[in-house]
Amino acid sequence: MLTRGSVAFGVGSAILGGAAAVALTAFILSSAGATTGTLSATVSGTASSPKGLLPHAFLDLSTYPDSEAGSHGSDGGAHPDWVTYGPVTNLRVPAHSLVTVTIKQYDTGGTITNPYFAKVHGTVDGTELIDGKSVTQTDADAVGHTFTIHALPTNQDPLYVSVPLPAVADDAPTSPGSDYPDPHVVTFSFVTGGKGSYIWNCEYPCGDGTYAKFGGPMSTQGYMSGTLTVA
Repeated sequence: MLTRGSVAFGVGSAILGGAAAVALTAFILSSAGATTGTLSATVSGTASSPKGLLPHAFLDLSTYPDSEAGSHGSDGGAHPDWVTYGPVTNLRVPAHSLVTVTIKQYDTGGTITNPYFAKVHGTVDGTELIDGKSVTQTDADAVGHTFTIHALPTNQDPLYVSVPLPAVADDAPTSPGSDYPDPHVVTFSFVTGGKGSYIWNCEYPCGDGTYAKFGGPMSTQGYMSGTLTVA
């Protein structure tokens, strides 16, 4: 008998086909990666949601074109040229809450392999804000990264969220006083169910030349994949 979680996973795999297999392979490969610290969401008041009035939690993340601004140290650690999320990739959010995530996206990009991931999935109202504008998708030829939460096939509450992060222009100038250009600011919200452990990763192939460009930072936790604990 399939559990509720395995049904959700199976449906997602059926929709995504080969892309799901590559993504799952990438996360399995990432299990050997070292990770540092956990970022816990900050709860501030309550907010209306599709599930009624819920505690409102907030997370702030960034994506960088190198590893010199995240948890790997100012020298970038072992792989200074690898793209990375920051400040860390182990995330913790409260159960039965509205979670609002803001991501500052500093990296360039290109055409995403599967245009499914250029669309917004699983958020409140099926939208995200990009630099203050509400959208349901972004240009599939100008994706920098994605933030994609998966539920493994267990009996915990299913959770699937995927949002595209638009690419910064290749010729964007460096901002004064910064090593990076001005970022795109992406904000979205989703509702958590009960307690559970989930995984998340980027679905834009921004890794090295192995595993269909899902190698390197794409297949190493602490860079472009991590965990989401609902507690």
